Amino acid sequence: MRAVVQRVSEASVTVDGEVVGAVGRGLLVLLGVEEGDGDADLVWLAEKVAGLRIFKDAEGKMNRSVTDVAGDAEGDDPPAGALVVSQFTLLGDCRKGRRPSFVAAAAPGEADRLYQQFCERLRTAGLFVSTGVFRADMAVSLTNDGPVTLLLDSRKRF
Repeated sequence: MRAVVQRVSEASVTVDGEVVGAVGRGLLVLLGVEEGDGDADLVWLAEKVAGLRIFKDAEGKMNRSVTDVAGDAEGDDPPAGALVVSQFTLLGDCRKGRRPSFVAAAAPGEADRLYQQFCERLRTAGLFVSTGVFRADMAVSLTNDGPVTLLLDSRKRF
């Protein structure tokens, strides 16, 4: 599984002109599922995302996780937490030619299953989780805080 994780002040996703998911302070996670990914990948990635210490503490050092920040912001609208958007294009291979190849992306049924379980795993960690719509044409809007943007790949965890 691959993820682009961005620390945001706010983020939202719109489908057919309607906001279907939004988050206040927290993370925007663009998630791609690769052929052969399984439960171990989603567990590792969800735990990594929930625990990443990329938010500033009282001394201005990146020492707090999204779980810490979300606990400070109860009652915010939209809530603090994570907006998770499925994005198979993260598996695009651009090494040959000019058109990306997406053969490494998991089949839609398996990708959706792992995407949903990833989101549920973040919820189990105590986060508010908002989502896009799997396989929909989405418009994502965000205010990147920092900017802080990280790339995570479950196949590069060792």
